[in-house]
Amino acid sequence: MKKKPKEPNFLEALKMLGEEKDIAPEILFDAIEMALISAYKKNFNSAANVRVLLDRKTGKYNVYAIKKVVEEVENEVTEISVGPAKAISDEYEEGDVIEIEVTPANFGRIAAQTAKQVVMQRVREAERDNIYEAYTNREGDVVTGLVQRIEGKNVYIEIGKTEAILSQAEQIPGERYKSGERLKVYIVEVKRANKGPQIAVSRSHPGLLKKLFETSVPEIEEGIVEIKSIAREPGARSKIAVFSENKEIDPVGACVGGKGTRVQGIVNELGGELIDIVKWNADFATYIANALSPAKAVSVAVNEDEKVSRVVVPDYQLSLAIGKEGQNARLAAKLTGWKIDIKSESEAKEEELDENMSEYQVTGEEGFSTQTE
Repeated sequence: MKKKPKEPNFLEALKMLGEEKDIAPEILFDAIEMALISAYKKNFNSAANVRVLLDRKTGKYNVYAIKKVVEEVENEVTEISVGPAKAISDEYEEGDVIEIEVTPANFGRIAAQTAKQVVMQRVREAERDNIYEAYTNREGDVVTGLVQRIEGKNVYIEIGKTEAILSQAEQIPGERYKSGERLKVYIVEVKRANKGPQIAVSRSHPGLLKKLFETSVPEIEEGIVEIKSIAREPGARSKIAVFSENKEIDPVGACVGGKGTRVQGIVNELGGELIDIVKWNADFATYIANALSPAKAVSVAVNEDEKVSRVVVPDYQLSLAIGKEGQNARLAAKLTGWKIDIKSESEAKEEELDENMSEYQVTGEEGFSTQTE
């Protein structure tokens, strides 16, 4: 007959729990001692000034009353006269502070119950602290999570040992979520809360698009290609400007990948969001022309002081340059940080150019767009 495995004693159980939850045993000991002081005062003597000592080797606990040695006792709970003090030890003099053991005979049950409550509470706090520490420095990271549940307009996503909140404001418009679905989300904010760390994530943040490119394009991760700017209208269309100091590297091609595999993976992750990839250029006119991709500009006039530009495009490309409901022009303006006024060649001929503008004939650099016209 097999012997029943020996259950760990209190100290062993405390050590095992500490290791499992990554809590130093001393933290648990200190918390238990403080709780036992409160339990003693509540059940036996609320006015007493006491210390509880929990032996780290045996698990035995003792309660000691802390009293001051005085000539004449005015408060028996906190004071002791010289005579009785000297009976304990000849060394005690008036003004000394001594400890007298006052452990109640029936304190064991209360102590055990208190210790259990304290340990469980401290474990919960430690777990929350560990989760907070694990994620507090991860703001701006992308993680893969599992849709756990949907409450109202909020989506709760399981990431690791905790859950994050995807609020309506951070969702991609029109995107629908299902329990059990796997999603990539961008960590916007991590903060402490009463019930544990509160992690806010996003599917609409431009940072999500940036991180997806960083993880999908080795040249970006290695620093060979740099993302200079991003403009995004979540779920609809985005523009990303890229640059490489290495003249032998095509930054746009690197982001597109062979047969478009790299960018298409990102498009799929974002539910079909269209993505334009353009070359960043230190020359304002060229950069603005590039930003209007897939439209081709004929000329660009700029006022550098006011960051205002006028772009002339062929008549047949005017609607493409402006985009549906002005989307292409709007995104190009966000991407470059310039105000962009788009004119057809016919319109430009009929208008005089602002005297504060300098006009340049441009040949836009080749970009890429997942948009189909």
